[in-house]
Amino acid sequence: MRVCSLFSGGKDSTYALHWAVLKGFNVACLLTLRPGRTDSWMFHYPNIEWTKYQAEALGIPQVIYYTSGVKDLELIDLRNALINVKRDFGIEGIVTGALLSDYQRMMINIVAKDVDLRVYSPLWRKNQVNYLRDLYRHGFRFILTSISTMGLNPKLLGKVLGINDIEELINFALKYGFNPALEGGEGETFVVDAPLFRYELVVEDGEARRLGEYSWVYIIKSIKTKPKVQ
Repeated sequence: MRVCSLFSGGKDSTYALHWAVLKGFNVACLLTLRPGRTDSWMFHYPNIEWTKYQAEALGIPQVIYYTSGVKDLELIDLRNALINVKRDFGIEGIVTGALLSDYQRMMINIVAKDVDLRVYSPLWRKNQVNYLRDLYRHGFRFILTSISTMGLNPKLLGKVLGINDIEELINFALKYGFNPALEGGEGETFVVDAPLFRYELVVEDGEARRLGEYSWVYIIKSIKTKPKVQ
């Protein structure tokens, strides 16, 4: 089946893409919605402009559409984007990284059905602790680009998370009651390496900015590429 993958550059959309390729789907393109607001209900905001480097590392065409980021209106933007991608790439379905958000999954399904596309959400309701460990074990490497909850250490921002960092994140999630996979908006991620990447990405420069008592964002300023170690 010919599909497009909704792609934000975070761990979940990258893993869902990985799943689609392993299952034999023909991923014709990556579809990225770039919101005009930081508080979009549907779409990833931090560092979305850097996803072009990930698309190049994957070797898959990327289509970027602007969306207002305003609740309900952004669904119209998604619908228009899917109509255009279906026409231009001949897709029959879309792949999403939806993990736990009922709102996001329901809205994507409604919009996709309206334009006659099938939806695949391979991560839906996975055990999130096991999922985080699986990500690392399968070769996914990512940095934290935002924090919006008590219990997450700002020192993790911009750092490629190792297995000890992931275990620390899991422990604090259990202690403070936030979602360990950060699906509830508690944090955002940016993937710098994955099994399908032809080379690694290295964040050369970035800046952590405090937005509130428990709210931080990491702004990527420059990225370079690095050959993979064989």
